Amino acid sequence: MKKFLALTLLLTGAILVLPNLKAQKMAPLFSSEEPLEVKMSFSIKDLRKQTNDSTYMDSFMQYKTPGAGWDSLNVEIRTRGNFRLNNCYYPPIRLKVKKKARKGTIFEGQKGLKVVFPCSKVKNAVDFVGKEYLAYKLYEEVTPYFFPTRLIKITFVNLDNRKQEEEEMIGFIIEDDDLVAERFGGSIYDEKKIGPSFMEDTASVRHDMFQYMIGNTDWSSLFGHNQKNLRLANDVFIPLAYDFDMCGLVNPPYAQVSNLVDIEKITDRLYRGFCRDPELMEMVRQEFLAKEEKIMAMAGQQLYIDEGDVRNVNSYLKDFFAVLKSDVLFKNEILDKCRSY
Repeated sequence: MKKFLALTLLLTGAILVLPNLKAQKMAPLFSSEEPLEVKMSFSIKDLRKQTNDSTYMDSFMQYKTPGAGWDSLNVEIRTRGNFRLNNCYYPPIRLKVKKKARKGTIFEGQKGLKVVFPCSKVKNAVDFVGKEYLAYKLYEEVTPYFFPTRLIKITFVNLDNRKQEEEEMIGFIIEDDDLVAERFGGSIYDEKKIGPSFMEDTASVRHDMFQYMIGNTDWSSLFGHNQKNLRLANDVFIPLAYDFDMCGLVNPPYAQVSNLVDIEKITDRLYRGFCRDPELMEMVRQEFLAKEEKIMAMAGQQLYIDEGDVRNVNSYLKDFFAVLKSDVLFKNEILDKCRSY
């Protein structure tokens, strides 16, 4: 009876911390699940040479709107990121659209966007983009605090190539940090490190359990690595996770295991969350188990992942739920592996 009451209080607390968040409307750009068709042309060499975290170069982008054909936008682009920037043929980019140019379009309000390209030109590169996009969509199922994403079908011309042939690929766009924060009535906090004790408990456990589900160890709550901290009223801090390419679910050929974690290969799971109240951990465990059917269905319905990779993704997720369904495995692999303060 005491355990039931404790769980009830925890659930009530979780509801109080998450008011109306599912009801928050997505921006028009992210309100559709249909891939957005875009055309881009730029020199990859110039992009790498002329831009950095603060310097953009002028470019343009065409996009297709239902029933209205193609339209175009003047944009500014720059490189972003670290590992993929240094190790991929197609660098990840940040795209900026001026207010006047985006007014009255589906890009209204979208000052800045992150664009994820495939890493390389190999035939199956799209599968890894598709799996990372799936990770973002799965994250939406386990927490109301997420970065909205949308698939894009890209027709790309690299101006470095003499023939300037069109390349067809799949990527996705990610909403800007500040717009995500505004939607929740908060702000992105990056003034200093946030210790785990200052992070909201329920949101943190959901985040940590999700990272374990997809086999991701390439993040740090304390150092803000692949995580933004959302600051809400009364100094409530919420984790916002991103960049899932280095996880076991995606398992790209360039993935590397950090020497800071005790695993041998990228597909090995390791729970890296901090220790919380066991009853809260149990509550989130039950939340994930209740979503198993939906999560497995989403994993099996991906159009941009090879059939063999879909089977691998399903098998990988089933292993996660096997841990949650076993009291012994849940204790050994999660409760006993959590990090102390």
